[in-house]
Amino acid sequence: MNRNRSLQVYMKEHLSLYVFVGIIFVIGVVFGTVMVNALSLEQKQEIMRYLSHFFSTVDQGEFDDVKQSFQQSFSLHIKWILIIWILGMSVIGLPLILILDFLKGVLVGFTVGYLVGQLSWKGLLFALVSVAPQNLIVIPALIVCSVTAMAFSIHMVKHRFMTRKGAFYEPFMRYSATILLSGVLLAGVAMFEAYVSPVMMKWVTPMLITMSF
Repeated sequence: MNRNRSLQVYMKEHLSLYVFVGIIFVIGVVFGTVMVNALSLEQKQEIMRYLSHFFSTVDQGEFDDVKQSFQQSFSLHIKWILIIWILGMSVIGLPLILILDFLKGVLVGFTVGYLVGQLSWKGLLFALVSVAPQNLIVIPALIVCSVTAMAFSIHMVKHRFMTRKGAFYEPFMRYSATILLSGVLLAGVAMFEAYVSPVMMKWVTPMLITMSF
């Protein structure tokens, strides 16, 4: 009962931040999708050549070392949320957090938009197995980290810099615990990307190879 009450209070206090960050992310997705249409023919051909090589590699099972793939994926995810954590401890970091959320949206929008635009429904199918699964976890985790960072930064401004009152230790520990839990969650995502994603992509790459050349 107390847990439900705490969740209600949390959502009431942070709902506006979640809506704001969500809108920023969606704008980034739209912007990324629009960027696909702004590519020149040469740029589209260059990307398609890279994808053709990638599809062939996946189809032949010539994957990178799984351990290395996990390390690279986890390193990318953890750096992203660590940057958010650091920015949340500085007032000037607020706009930079929003920029990171916008850029994440741009990356997702551009990737999916290009695949669908160039490969039609087969590109959508590939996006569903290569982009969507992990981002169903990564995106909410980044949004939660961003909102928590912004809330902590606002708390710092209100209670430490303006009134010179208010506890610091407890909000900081809650903030850091959220980042830590997100890091653990993203470690699971990195394992999925290293062990499961290559298998899923191999299911659909045979139908893409002939289209991409």
